[in-house]
Amino acid sequence: MPAKSKAQQKAAGAALSAKRGDTKKSDLKGASRSMVESMSEKELEEMASTSRKGKPAHVSHK
Repeated sequence: MPAKSKAQQKAAGAALSAKRGDTKKSDLKGASRSMVESMSEKELEEMASTSRKGKPAHVSHK
């Protein structure tokens, strides 16, 4: 599933980095912390590779 916002794409990238062992899981905050536990590496890779062009900074959850 592609990221819906720039913030979501960045969080997925951080979670992917931790999942691969490049960064410590303890360094993660907010959404990226829950993403690393709940999503597979493939799902994170798909979301992190989404182009940021034309994406809003954040998406409201209404």
